[in-house]
Amino acid sequence: MLVGYMRVSSADDRQSVDLQRDALIAAGVDERHIHADRASGARDDRPGLKTCLAWLKEGDTLVVWKLDRLGRSLPHLLSIITDFRERGIAFRSLTEAMDTTTPHGELLFSMFGALAQYERALTRERVMAGLAAAKRRGRQGGRPPMIDAEKIEAITAALDGGASKAAVCRNFGVARSTLIDTLARIGWTAPAKA
Repeated sequence: MLVGYMRVSSADDRQSVDLQRDALIAAGVDERHIHADRASGARDDRPGLKTCLAWLKEGDTLVVWKLDRLGRSLPHLLSIITDFRERGIAFRSLTEAMDTTTPHGELLFSMFGALAQYERALTRERVMAGLAAAKRRGRQGGRPPMIDAEKIEAITAALDGGASKAAVCRNFGVARSTLIDTLARIGWTAPAKA
């Protein structure tokens, strides 16, 4: 069975799905089997897409007017199509002439997969280069400490003086988990009891 999915980015009436609907019907999709969303492609919560993906079964073919109507990014699109492959569902994009039931469509899908992997590698490379550049400038990565150095000194002095962790948390207004994490980070150990 052919199942169609269409999406426009705007929830108002300025954008219409008519062009997509006409193309899907011309491709042989029954109008009763077309799912639609009026939402940004970047959004994860597209009810029409969720319904469509849940409705598809083995042997079906999902048809879209254009690739960008389905996935919010290349990796997202690839994960959807990989899921289709595992479930025995075919995929067709009318504008890009991609059809995973043909050798040409399989080649395109494989090329998209390679491009997505390359995109992930480039992103990782850029992130690592940015972190290295920041480190050279003296910036330290990670979250800033929740407790400043002056307060840590006062807390460790109180603990060394015999105060309980619960009392320190109350007196200094610090969450217990934050206190435990901070003490572990600075390497503080409880004084030995005589």
